[in-house]
Amino acid sequence: MKITKLLTSKTINLSLTSHAKEDTIDQLVNVLDNAGILSDRTVFKQAILNREEQSTTGVGDGIAIPHAKTNAVKQPAIAFGKSIDGVEYESLDGQPAHLFFMIAVPDGENNTHLEALARLSSMLMKEEVRKELLNATSEEEVIQIIDSHDQDDDEEEQSMAGKNQFIVAVTACPTGIAHTYMSADSLKAKAAEMGVDIKVETNGSGGAKNVLTADEIENATAVIVAADTNVEMNRFSGKHVIEVPVADGIHKPQQLIERALKQDAPIHRGSANRSDDQNTSQKGKGVGATIYKHLMSGVSNMLPFVIGGGILIALGFLFGIKSHIPDDPTHNIFAEALNTIGGGNAFALMIPVLAGFIALSIADRPGFAAGMVGGMMAATSGSGFLGGIVAGFLGGYIVVGLKKLLSGLPSSLEGIKTILLYPLLGIAFTGFIMFFVVNTPLSALNTAISDWLTNLGTGNAIFLGIVLGLMMSFDMGGPVNKAAYLFGTGLIASGVYGPMAAIMAAGMVPPLAIALATTFFKNKFTKQDRDAGKVNYIMGLSFITEGAIPFAAADPLRVIPSVMVGSAITGALTMMFDIGLRAPHGGIFVFPLVEGGWMLYLLAVLIGAIVSAILLGSLKKPVK
Repeated sequence: MKITKLLTSKTINLSLTSHAKEDTIDQLVNVLDNAGILSDRTVFKQAILNREEQSTTGVGDGIAIPHAKTNAVKQPAIAFGKSIDGVEYESLDGQPAHLFFMIAVPDGENNTHLEALARLSSMLMKEEVRKELLNATSEEEVIQIIDSHDQDDDEEEQSMAGKNQFIVAVTACPTGIAHTYMSADSLKAKAAEMGVDIKVETNGSGGAKNVLTADEIENATAVIVAADTNVEMNRFSGKHVIEVPVADGIHKPQQLIERALKQDAPIHRGSANRSDDQNTSQKGKGVGATIYKHLMSGVSNMLPFVIGGGILIALGFLFGIKSHIPDDPTHNIFAEALNTIGGGNAFALMIPVLAGFIALSIADRPGFAAGMVGGMMAATSGSGFLGGIVAGFLGGYIVVGLKKLLSGLPSSLEGIKTILLYPLLGIAFTGFIMFFVVNTPLSALNTAISDWLTNLGTGNAIFLGIVLGLMMSFDMGGPVNKAAYLFGTGLIASGVYGPMAAIMAAGMVPPLAIALATTFFKNKFTKQDRDAGKVNYIMGLSFITEGAIPFAAADPLRVIPSVMVGSAITGALTMMFDIGLRAPHGGIFVFPLVEGGWMLYLLAVLIGAIVSAILLGSLKKPVK
């Protein structure tokens, strides 16, 4: 596909007036919105800003390529903007940006469009293209310039040329649209200039291209990984690996290639988790962020078992499990099957899967077996969800320690480590510690917590509902929200269902409150906000709290307190009504499965949403 199929005269603005970054982004979003490209301007802009928070898209040389891939885009498109005076865009070279290409891609877009966007990124690396665009005076001239430099051919397949100086590289950015290909082209161009043979693998939105083979990695002098997202690193074990942000591939190709030729980098041992290193070193969030990432890796992989199993168990009770004795006239074999599948099998796997994937996140595949076995021991001993978390971290870090301990073994034993030593020693050490140290005290603690929650008085139950409601709407999908959700899913495994009901109901309130406020207080919201508000009816009823985030980000001082009040009321009401929920997701679609009356549950959600909507409508000022 030609680039000019995505860039048209309707999506070009040759006279950007702003000198500030966010205002310039807003102008470019308006260009796309006015051209009918966006279904939700607010959501798309927020996606653009989220990408900027990861790392600036001001790539230097006067260019900025803000981009986002989201369902708020109807069809792929490019907006071009030009600023004569320049915009302070926090560019990597510290210079103002003059040329802007805002790329909009729908989720799930096909590779044809992505390849065109990759060619655009590569094209902008050429100085003559940038000069021509700066001097362009009409929309038609811009399109002609792009079209004349657009060669619709596939990325060439590189291979080893047999030279003594041969290096390999991988480039990747979070969205895989622009920086990935610009970094690759910069490395290839500089290598050609230096007389160095190079092969670059690009991990873009369309998948990995020009994938490195085992022979090429083996024969390479060193490896350059210029990436801001996860890259498969175990294949580089034993090689000198230079790890840098993707922007360094664009702006420091000569320095990287010279380092690679000198093998000026540590040898990769196949044990580091690159995403952890990145989170710690680049984002500066330290140990807390690392632990949170590992925990969320386990929880996200456990959730399908909790959700599927919980709904099946609830359906079993709906159909009427009264007896497990086949000859009993009240016996319902279908209901028993649902309960066996959901409770006896899916729920039985919850804690082992949680622990296994926590360990996998910490120590890669060698840690998985130790975590799974530790998680199974937690599940069967009664230490439950808490024991599973401990088992996951225990198994993961034991294997990390084993990797360091056994790193001095001869290279001839490298293969036997993964297949024999890590699983044998990892499972044994994790199992012994779980058996002799962890399970007994945590079983007692887990039982005590479950008994306390089961026997809560009305006053204490209401207070717990308020706290959980406040947590669910405080950051709407952030760490506090997820902590509450994690608390609820863990209690399901222990047979306590009230807190989960409060958590889901409270999480439905923020988007429903936004939807109601934009419907009944129209003079307080722009047309774009009102259109976006309609979507929140669906998101709220589906328990997707994140639907309220764009509104909270735009007006946090009014939106967040308003929805927190409503969520707290809803949480308190569900606990007061003694509602229980075995399914940790599903929104209104699982309301018939709640214990204690679905009409009361719905009433609690509606009361909280209406209160929040009234507060929000009262606090916001009319739109001028």
